[in-house]
Parts: sequence; C-alpha cells; structure tokens
Amino acid sequence: MRGATHAKWAACAAAAALAATACGGGGGGGGGKGSGVVSSSWGDPQNPLEPANTNEVQGGKVLDMIFRGLKRYDSKTGAAEDMLADKIDTTDSQNFTITVNDGWKFSNGEAVTAKSFVDAWNYGASLKNNQKNAYFFGYIEGYDKVHPDTGSQSADTLSGLKVTGTNTFTVRLNQKFSTFPDTLGYVAYAPLPKAFFDDHAAWVQKPIGNGPYMIDSYTKGSQMSLRTWDGYPGDDKAQNDGVDLKVYTDNNTAYTDLLAGNLDLVDDVPASQLKNAKSDLGGRYINTPAGIIQTLAFPFYDKNWDTSGAQKVRQGLSMAINRDQITNTIFQKTRTPASDWTSPVLGTDGGFQDGLCGDSCKYNPSEAKRLIQEGGGLPGGQVKLSYNADTGSHKEWIDAVCNSINNALGNDKACVGNPIGTFADFRNQIGRHKMPGPFRAGWQMDYPLIQNFLQPLYYTNASSNDGKWSNKDFDKLVDEANAETDRAKAVKLFQQAEGVVRDNMAAIPLWYQNGSAGYSERVSNVALNQFSVPVYNEIKVS
Repeated sequence: MRGATHAKWAACAAAAALAATACGGGGGGGGGKGSGVVSSSWGDPQNPLEPANTNEVQGGKVLDMIFRGLKRYDSKTGAAEDMLADKIDTTDSQNFTITVNDGWKFSNGEAVTAKSFVDAWNYGASLKNNQKNAYFFGYIEGYDKVHPDTGSQSADTLSGLKVTGTNTFTVRLNQKFSTFPDTLGYVAYAPLPKAFFDDHAAWVQKPIGNGPYMIDSYTKGSQMSLRTWDGYPGDDKAQNDGVDLKVYTDNNTAYTDLLAGNLDLVDDVPASQLKNAKSDLGGRYINTPAGIIQTLAFPFYDKNWDTSGAQKVRQGLSMAINRDQITNTIFQKTRTPASDWTSPVLGTDGGFQDGLCGDSCKYNPSEAKRLIQEGGGLPGGQVKLSYNADTGSHKEWIDAVCNSINNALGNDKACVGNPIGTFADFRNQIGRHKMPGPFRAGWQMDYPLIQNFLQPLYYTNASSNDGKWSNKDFDKLVDEANAETDRAKAVKLFQQAEGVVRDNMAAIPLWYQNGSAGYSERVSNVALNQFSVPVYNEIKVS
C-alpha cells in the first residue's frame, strides 16, 4: 500500500485542509464514555479519507476500520478471504461476475449493492477526480478513456464495469489477470454510499462507511476518535467501544506515554527503545514478521541519477551500506537485511527469492568505492538521503546509513541526511518530484502477492513509482505474469521481472521489517496483522 510507506495516506480533510473536529458523527458502543475505548499512537495522514485516494499507512489504518470490501485479508495468514463477496466467477481470467452478499449496509442505513462498488470504482478511476489509487483500476477495460496518459478523458465510466442486478456486476479486464480477485481486499476497491456522490464535500467532512467503526471526531494534529457502530452486520464486530488515535510527531514521546499509563498501544516502538522494550513490557511487547521492506528510492526524473554511469553509483551505494551492523545495533534485530525486493512473508512459493540481490547487497567498502568512481562519482559530489523527521525513528537509521557510506568512501561529507518536517510534507515533495537525491521508500504490502511488491513501485507510471523509473523489459514481464492463469508460472515471470529491478538497481533494498508494538495492562488480545497494522477490532479493554 501504502508506502510504509505500503507506506503504505489519508486524513479526514476537505479538498484543501480539514478544520478541527470536522469529522463529527454519531457512534454506537461506548459513545464518548471512554471506559472501553482503546487509545493508540498515530500520525496525521496526507489526504482525505476517500478509499481511492489513500495509499499510505496512517490513513489506511482508519479506512481499515470504517470500510469492508469484497475481500478481506486474514490477520494471521494474509490470505484473501471473501467478505462482502458471495462469489467471484470467471472462466477465462479476464471476465468476472461478482455477486455481493445481501444484508450489508452503510452506517447511514443505506444498503450496500453492486452499484455501490461500480460507482466507487468509476469515481476512483476518473482522471478528473485525481485519486492517488486510480492506477489500481488500470486493468479494467476502458481505463484508457477515463484516465488517459495525456489529454482529457473521453468517458466518465469504465466500459468494463456493468451492474447486472441489485447484487451482481461484471468486470471485463483489458487483459487476463488471474489473481485479480485476490487484489479486491485493498481499500481502493471499497464500496461508497450514494451520500458520497450526492454531497461529496459533506461526506469528506463526515465519512460514512460500512465497517465496524464510525468516525466520531477529528482534530488535525491532535486526535481522531472512532466509535463502534452498533448496526454493523459483519461477523468481525469490534470487541471494544472504540479507538482514539492520538497524533504523535515523536514516537519516543508515545512510548513514554505508554509506560506512564497514558496510552494503550504504540504500534511503532522507536528504534532507541527496542533494546528496552522486552524488559519494559514483558509479554506486552510484540515483534512479528510483516510484509514490509525498507528501501532507498532514486529520483530518475533527475538525469544525474538516470545514466549508465549512475547505475554503477547506485550499486556502489548499496554495497557501501553495512546492513548487518545497522539492523543489529539500531534495530536490535527487529529488521533483517534484505536480499531481494519483496518480503519473506510471501514464502518461496509466493515469489520470495532469498539472495537475489547477491553481492550488490553485501557490505564491500572497496568495491563500493570503485563502482562509484567508475560511475562518475556522486552527483554533485554528495548524496542527500531525504526522510520524514516526525515518525518512524528514521533519523537514527538514515544517520547510520550515511555513516556507513562515508566510512566506505573515506569522506565524512559524502552522505548527509535531509530531514523533512512531517510525513505529509515529505510525501507532498515526493509527489512534486522535488527529491534532491535518494529518499526513504519503505513499502507495506497492500495484499500478499509478489505482484504488489513490484508493479505499483516499478512499472512505468505506476501509482507508487515515486522515482519514475521505467523499463520496457520489466513492464513486458509484468504484463505476461498478470496474464498467466497458472499461478506458479505467473510467480516465475514476476521473479524474472524482479531480476530486471536487480540488474538496474532501480531501488536499494535495505531490510525487511518486523512489526513492533507495545501495549498497556488495560488492554488484551492485541495483535498485528501481516501488514504490521493493529487488529483494532479484536482488542479488548479490561
């Protein structure tokens, strides 16, 4: 997803910005009493809470609480399981008939129907709506008309979508895509109520979903409060009265509040506290593998980084990073040095290739220096690593990466960190293609498929291809993999595409990330899913 960037990004904001407490709304369960409400650390997201406009972690956490889609990913295995989908039928992996379970409603009482999905997907795909996740609809026939690469759109709806009954609709793709049903648990494919279209501005200020929670209030920079919806028809009802997401710009402060009893849950234990977390929290410390990889991306829109010589520079920088030392000392072994561009949670059958990066991901100072010199040296004589300074303990590891590069090159000014104040500012600068050099580009999977680690990040003009890398061989292999109906063969084609990423060092893989969290004695049944997101609806309050 969301770039962890998946960091994987949304706020309950109006088009420009959200006024304080704009997301007010009713709620069930605990109302505002708070006795059964979980308090959790959080960060202000980047964009409004439209499902097709959210591709980062903080907004994704909220949408996962207030929406349910056709599929849902099992919190333990990551497997795509039917949620609102009664069945998804196909005979050729290109034409699908989807039947929506009857009895589902939005929190305003409106029924969830086939039209709720078709209208939402048409909105998300439309160029005029400028949705960040529009690309996810790119395989539906007619996308080139509603979202052309150049010029104005010539159609308002996707020709490949048709409502055929109250609870049925058909999807025709522009090519075979055998794993298309497995992608439908991603939030971009969530349904939207008629209220979204009747008064969009009002809906953005007070989102209405169909999940177990409703947004009660939001004060930007302070807190978002969600409360349980008593009328939720799903079998995964909330086990608490609600969740208060408290905004922290420093996760060390959040951790301190947890220890002081002022916070129930921290889902990002700061790097500086990892060595203490087990003794501080005992059995209330969580450290589990997650579908997250941290990388350094490059601004290929800057010609200095997009030359044949720059490929050697990128490879040399990778070899100048001592991953073992950084993951041991900074992250206390809660990260594992990366040797490919996916995640071990996929398993070898799912496409994970341990060791694919080879020597290019092994620390070798002399070879790193040689490659960088052969490539023409660092652009401008210095590499600036950009990162958001507000969350995620990024300063510590960015500084460690720069120290490693500087030591390898024998130049203490070869690499410097470039902090950008907030996550939203960081993402906005990335979106405007303003990065002065490599930048933090962690990826949290949207769904557990190798395709999700490759296509959104490296396919030409893909939704999260922030560095604008483009390679025809890679694109061709991805297209062939998507068209392959045999899953094992599709995985092998994706692995070949990943080999192109390796050969070009399209991004530097750093480490695979575990989910780390800590919680208070007041709550129980706390777990992180394979996306490293708390399973909020299962948390119980004593």
